[in-house]
Amino acid sequence: MPVKTGILFLGDIVGQQGRRAVQRFLNQLVKKYPPVIVIANGENAAGGVGITEEIGRDLFLQVDVLTSGNHIWDKKEALPYLDREPRLLRPANYPAGSPGRGSYIYHNGGVKIAVLNLQGRVFMEAIDCPFRRADAEVELLGREAPIIIIDFHAEATSEKQALGWYLDGRVSAVIGTHTHVPTADEKILPGGTAFITDAGMCGGYRSVIGIRKEQAIQKFLSGRPQRFEPSKEGLALSWVFIEADAKSGRALSIKRGTLVEENLDEP
Repeated sequence: MPVKTGILFLGDIVGQQGRRAVQRFLNQLVKKYPPVIVIANGENAAGGVGITEEIGRDLFLQVDVLTSGNHIWDKKEALPYLDREPRLLRPANYPAGSPGRGSYIYHNGGVKIAVLNLQGRVFMEAIDCPFRRADAEVELLGREAPIIIIDFHAEATSEKQALGWYLDGRVSAVIGTHTHVPTADEKILPGGTAFITDAGMCGGYRSVIGIRKEQAIQKFLSGRPQRFEPSKEGLALSWVFIEADAKSGRALSIKRGTLVEENLDEP
């Protein structure tokens, strides 16, 4: 019989409202889907771009591992924090010498879970190949942990799906982030890898991908650059819950959902 291990993954945390959504909803999720580990993408947690040490410390009171993406570099004070805090990840396929690390092995009792962060290249920075980097990282991580969870922070749905198929049977899950819009394509691939193109976000419910809707609309109407601020209207938290076999690492199930509190505005 498989020994089921629960993994709870939260979509990109966007600004103060995203952090409020985690505070509001996470406990009820943990009670309903008891996880061994809680992972969240925190690259937009500080004012909608980047993360700070103070915010990171607060999030680690509720979350076990924080992943990120291209905005991890937007707050300069985060760079030394990346070197000090092994649970805060940046994409592993940034060039050698970049601050921080791209993977972490989490221990909970007798269970080891490896978390690997990668970033796509389509419509994004031309960094190292995520596919080739995944080959090297997965081989090393697999020697220590049977369960490997990948946050693939990428723009193109095709690139995310391609990586899922590429790694099928070698990792427990490939979870896409970055677009802030949850997708409805969760599945277990034939080799036993759970996949979803995007986990969505934690942030303001009445928003455009987490930012104030009026600012986003003005950008499209005017065609000119606009100053974007995170929405503070309503709460939304998108999540993915995966069960994996603690011994084989094969995914057994995958579920997704979004919790909403529409009328809660900033106090």
